[in-house]
Amino acid sequence: MDLSNLKPAVGSVQKKTRIGRGAGSGKGGTSTRGHKGAKSRSGYSRKIGFEGGQMPLQRRLPKFGFKPLNRTEYKAVNLVDLERLAETAGIEKIGVAELVAAGLINGKQPVKILATGKLTRKLAVEANAFSAAAEKAIVEAGGSVTKI
Repeated sequence: MDLSNLKPAVGSVQKKTRIGRGAGSGKGGTSTRGHKGAKSRSGYSRKIGFEGGQMPLQRRLPKFGFKPLNRTEYKAVNLVDLERLAETAGIEKIGVAELVAAGLINGKQPVKILATGKLTRKLAVEANAFSAAAEKAIVEAGGSVTKI
């Protein structure tokens, strides 16, 4: 056996159906597109969410909520993270620069301190915003809070 004897398996190769090549082909006339309507015409493309003329789902459902355009998104840092950072680095003053150096934030977004966890050390914390509970916990531990 060599390359000159190779042939595809019987029945595996079929001729391509030539649509729209006359009535004698069996696929002429409407060219398998049926009669009339948008789908039978050239240039037709169904729009996203189209449900055959039925009112689409995105129009049936009620709209609600409000998203302000100028909302400031804070990067959240918890008291647990501050405690861990103060312990490993041995520092008592934590600001944005220290948080960036520790890899907790990237320095581009404003920082908000949240109250998850306990704070046992006396820390001077500097951030853009504080939750009320976090501010209370820092002050109770003997630390101070500075808003940038």
